[in-house]
Amino acid sequence: MAKSVKIKDVAKVNGKPKKTGKLETSGSHVAGGLHTQPARVASHPGGSGAAVLDRLWDVVMSRRGADPGVSHSARLLSRGVTKVAQKFGEESVECLIEAVAGNRDAVVAESADVLYHLIVLWVAAGISPDEVWAELKRREGISGIAEKASRARQLSVAMGLETTKIP
Repeated sequence: MAKSVKIKDVAKVNGKPKKTGKLETSGSHVAGGLHTQPARVASHPGGSGAAVLDRLWDVVMSRRGADPGVSHSARLLSRGVTKVAQKFGEESVECLIEAVAGNRDAVVAESADVLYHLIVLWVAAGISPDEVWAELKRREGISGIAEKASRARQLSVAMGLETTKIP
C-alpha cells in the first residue's frame, strides 16, 4: 500500500539530498541488483505528469492548422508522419547517447524532447493519448516477459509461421 512521507525523512532522492515536499512510495523492487524504493512526487506545481502531457497534447492538436512559419509543431506536422517519425527517432537516439554518457541533466532535457516528439507523432498518426493509456492499462499486471512472448506468438501466427521464434 502506498504511503506518503516527507522528503526530509528520506536521506537522498536520485542521489541528491532533498528537504521539502512529499514522496509517495509503493513497495520495493530490485533494479540492477540493488534493492530500491520506487518513489514519485505526490503533489507538485502544475499538477501530475499526466496533466502536463494532456496539456501538451492539447497544444499540439491546436497547432495542426497553424502557420508552419510561427509554430514548430505546425511545421513538423506539415511535413507528414514520416518526417515526424524521423525526428522522434533522432530525439530518442540523443536521449540514449546522453544516458550512456551518464549525463543526468541532459537525459532529463532529452527525455522532455522525446515526449514532445512522441506526442507530435501521435497527432500526425491520428492516435489519441487515451488509446495509449488504454493499452498500458490492458498490460497492467501482466508480466513483461509474458506480454512480450504473446506478441511474438501473435506475429508468428499472423505471418503464417509454424514457430514462435521470430527469424
